[in-house]
Amino acid sequence: MTAALSGMTGFGRADGQSGEWAWSIEARSVNGRNLEVRTKSPPGFDALDRAARELAQARFQRGQVGVTIQLKRAEGAAAQVRVNTEMLTAYLARTRWLMEQGSAPPTADGLLALRGVLETADEIGADAQAALEAGMTTDLGAALDALKAAREDEGARLAPLLGGFLDRIAELTRAARGEAEAQTIAIRERFARRVGELTDGADGLEERVFQEAAMLAARADVREELDRLDAHTASARDLIAQAGAVGRRLDFLTQEFMREANTLCSKAATIALTGLGLDLKAVIEQFREQVQNVE
Repeated sequence: MTAALSGMTGFGRADGQSGEWAWSIEARSVNGRNLEVRTKSPPGFDALDRAARELAQARFQRGQVGVTIQLKRAEGAAAQVRVNTEMLTAYLARTRWLMEQGSAPPTADGLLALRGVLETADEIGADAQAALEAGMTTDLGAALDALKAAREDEGARLAPLLGGFLDRIAELTRAARGEAEAQTIAIRERFARRVGELTDGADGLEERVFQEAAMLAARADVREELDRLDAHTASARDLIAQAGAVGRRLDFLTQEFMREANTLCSKAATIALTGLGLDLKAVIEQFREQVQNVE
């Protein structure tokens, strides 16, 4: 079963063989704001770079994906050896001069052991290369499928972790809502106790004091911020339950979470509400750190 949430870290590998050639393909990915695909292919197989990009784009939307393709002769396949006649002729010309100076004539095995005389021919014919490219392209898809499965496994582990942080945010929001009601009552009682001292019997001043108290209570009203925190929590839960790349939207929601928590702290008029706001900010930051791993 495909995981609804996908991470951006993982590894996939595929191996194959065609004739006397064998290859191994490794695909790795790490976090990234956009999809970036980098490929290391054997010389002469540039077409695989384009294939890797297209296959990765069909599977992923974000992350830095690195694909490494290695090609070598299959185990037990005989390498083709040839003699570099130009290099051998040059050595023979030098040995003739040495023989004229009294040196012994060179032996065949001695000449063949000289650097550059024997070469291993790794040339691949057109038909063989076409077969190799077809096989490696198929295994490119297999390696990227394995990478996708690894990223989905990471997403399956992230989902309950993110859900736990959202549960904590909802819990703190409920506690803040209760404390906000107590804050309004405290502000009202505080002004009620002091109004006599502030008015000191002056006509009309009592009404002005109560107007100022009402304005202060309005500025300290955090119900709108708490309502938005609840809405953001519900939206985040919906995104986590969706299939596809939701990391960008979760990251945006995290910014909105933090905006409301900051406003809550700035409006708090009690130590208890300030403490709840700070706790919210701490949990939101933990949530944000994990969201960076979501595709």
